[in-house]
Amino acid sequence: MGDITIYHNPACGTSRNVLALIRNSGEEPTVIEYLKTPPDRATLTALIAAMGVPVRTVLREKGTPYAELGLDAPKWSDEQLIGFMLQHPILINRPIVVTPLGTRLCRPSEAVLDILPQPQRGAFSKEDGEAVVDAQGHRV
Repeated sequence: MGDITIYHNPACGTSRNVLALIRNSGEEPTVIEYLKTPPDRATLTALIAAMGVPVRTVLREKGTPYAELGLDAPKWSDEQLIGFMLQHPILINRPIVVTPLGTRLCRPSEAVLDILPQPQRGAFSKEDGEAVVDAQGHRV
């Protein structure tokens, strides 16, 4: 079994679905509740680099101080945006999952299936009832 880490927010339905999909593959990940234990600058920078996405992709707008801080302004450098995420961890979009097959911001939740080392062990439906995996463990 590989090492899997999820940067998780238990109040987020997408994050809960991703955690359940990881567990449905037979893995028990390291769960980091990033609002309680935020990553440091080096870790956050490394996660963004490993995902291969622009820093702005990792910024969460909904339910955060994004608008009041004016983070949509192009004046902010990547380093400054990371600084805001460190000051306000709620700005870090979630869930971020690290596996031996890659690192990904798993939105939508089924994106995690692309980086899980083990196949799904059975059917899985999201909290809203949407089927994601069938009884044979195949993506729907």
